Amino acid sequence: MTDVLVVAELLEGKVRKNTLSAITAAKTLAGDGAIDILAIGEGAAGAASELTGFGARKVITAEIAGGYTSEDYAPTVAAVAKNGGYGAVIAAASALGQDLLPRVAVRLGAGFAPDVSKIEIEGGKAVFTRPMYAGNVIGKLTVNTPVAVVTVRQTEFEPAEASGGASPVEAANVESSDLAARVSSKGIEVVASERPDLSEAEVVVAGGRSLKSKENFESLLEPLADALGAGIGASRAACDAGYISAEAQIGQTGKVVAPKLYFAIGISGAIQHLAGMKGSKTIVAINKDKEAPIAQVADYFLAADLFDVVPELTEAVKKVKAAG
Repeated sequence: MTDVLVVAELLEGKVRKNTLSAITAAKTLAGDGAIDILAIGEGAAGAASELTGFGARKVITAEIAGGYTSEDYAPTVAAVAKNGGYGAVIAAASALGQDLLPRVAVRLGAGFAPDVSKIEIEGGKAVFTRPMYAGNVIGKLTVNTPVAVVTVRQTEFEPAEASGGASPVEAANVESSDLAARVSSKGIEVVASERPDLSEAEVVVAGGRSLKSKENFESLLEPLADALGAGIGASRAACDAGYISAEAQIGQTGKVVAPKLYFAIGISGAIQHLAGMKGSKTIVAINKDKEAPIAQVADYFLAADLFDVVPELTEAVKKVKAAG
């Protein structure tokens, strides 16, 4: 259908897993066209070796030192897209993708389809599906400009599998702008954790305001998460109350997750939170309120006091793990 440029996301010189979901989406969008992958940022040349086995026609590198700023990246992404004659530019709908690609779209004079959950080809034209109004409305849209700029939800597209072969690697010219000279990155703070990243975890244990304190988060949720090998998340109310850092927030204004198993503990289920987790394969909710909205989406709902149930659940998981 068209050639597609995938913008890879790097962290500390390594390719983030969300890029693999963007590659899957790009292959659907390309049809019988080709996909190319752009590795941009500090360590791009080294990261390119991680991307050569996914069936791209070529991997393009643009080495930009000094950390991410959209003012630094956008001119180069736009120039690569324009010079390559691509019909679409695509990236994951991460914080970086949602910040960078609208600016690329402006430079290309292109229509922008954000936070896409599905791509279909109808009559030779791409139709993009995306959630709106905290997921209460599912909309479909088409982009009528010559180039479409798209961000896709990592949780809705399976990560691409390496297909063998080795795509050639070439370097792109790094473009500059007046704005780039006026903005600098002071660095990225990476929260080190032995637990899996929320966006990539197969099991997530999330807590709400009903846990009442940071100490209860640590004494109740962390042992359960450790027993399950799970990532730890939270509702916005719990983050705002200081029970856990903002990086753990799941929801419309936080992270979107879709693990195989999601525990919602002491979370009422406001629509803003549901927007970030209702794509989970199996949802287990623990809440004293039988009428809590989370009950409407939960596969298993336990109406009980979390302070009684969670320690028992943790011990039960430990016993099963030890027996296995």
